[in-house]
Amino acid sequence: MRRKAVSLLCRVSRPSTIQRPLVAPIVSLPRYYSSHGPPNAKLNLPIQYNTSTYLSHTAAATLANPELPSSIRTSGNTARQNLYQSINSALSTALSTDERAILFGEDVAFGGVFRCSTNLLDKFGPDRVFNTPLNELGIIGFGIGYAAHNEANTAIAEIQFGDYVFPAFDQIVNEAAKYRYRGAGDFNCGGLTIRMPVMGVGHGALYHSQSPEAFFCHVPGLKVVVPRGPVQAKGLLLASIRERNPVIFMEPKILYRATVEEVPVDDYELPLEKAEVLAKGSDVTIISYGTTMYTVEMAAKAAKEMLGASVEVIDLRTIYPWDKDTIFESVKKTGRCVIVHEATKSGGVGGEIAACVQEECFLRLEAPVSRVAGFDAPMGLIFEQFNLPDVARIFDAIKKTLEY
Repeated sequence: MRRKAVSLLCRVSRPSTIQRPLVAPIVSLPRYYSSHGPPNAKLNLPIQYNTSTYLSHTAAATLANPELPSSIRTSGNTARQNLYQSINSALSTALSTDERAILFGEDVAFGGVFRCSTNLLDKFGPDRVFNTPLNELGIIGFGIGYAAHNEANTAIAEIQFGDYVFPAFDQIVNEAAKYRYRGAGDFNCGGLTIRMPVMGVGHGALYHSQSPEAFFCHVPGLKVVVPRGPVQAKGLLLASIRERNPVIFMEPKILYRATVEEVPVDDYELPLEKAEVLAKGSDVTIISYGTTMYTVEMAAKAAKEMLGASVEVIDLRTIYPWDKDTIFESVKKTGRCVIVHEATKSGGVGGEIAACVQEECFLRLEAPVSRVAGFDAPMGLIFEQFNLPDVARIFDAIKKTLEY
């Protein structure tokens, strides 16, 4: 037995005479070209904002909006503006019509990183338009104090990127949102509006492309608003500034220059807490807001052409508190619902809407409520485009819902 073991050990330790390559041979693998992939991926074409039916490209289209005041609709005065220019116009209007309004934030005095406050320092002076230290906690704390000091005060705070709002979370959630309730109604900071750029740009990663809206949609006392275009941005921002409750106004940063409309020159407001039906349909309801409205538009068009589906599209605009009446009426009509947003799926705005739809419309539903959202992963740099909802994913959700 001992001799056998020694012999076996010698065989194992003896150098092999077989010559092995230092590098493993290249294995021939089948190649996959784009034409071999899922056919629906071909739907992911660049968004053509200049032909979108969700934007008003002419003065006539803008002035036909029944939500605009009659004086605006009859005046006929519009100017071609992109979203950041319409924000600038709204801020200028707010400051000129309210002498107690102030605008402040990081780099606001020189115009802001997205140029939304351009020339406002020259117009209104350094006492009303000014820079702050790089401290989001301090920015919001100052805004709360100014708004609470006098009910007539209007504080317009800017957070340079929505991704940087989290250091101010305690001030927003425990101070701004609850100030009125802590003071038994005698004190409030309702004159506070917090502006911030949000949503993806294609290469912003974790500090420039996140969508933090869901964190604030869990907080009574706040309102959260997201416009989709210049006309919306001006009217909703002016309404938010004049609203006597704290409002978080989130501006989709990629739309600052991508979206262009004929915007009314004069002062006007659009209603908060009211969704807008952009396309009537009978087969399925799609609910979204902000940047993804244009991805939804392309998916709805593809569903009509390829599936013969009649799609009703709704822009929430105010995502908290959201317009339940409009949503429920639509879903009860179509029997199907797809919700789309960029923020991660778990704990997102879509989950709350889906729960409410199932509670109120259950007997009218023909299929489970579907959600298309960002994946539950940090926003990556080079993979950002794969994390955001695209036309193919939305189209697949529509198709699956219709076939259920």
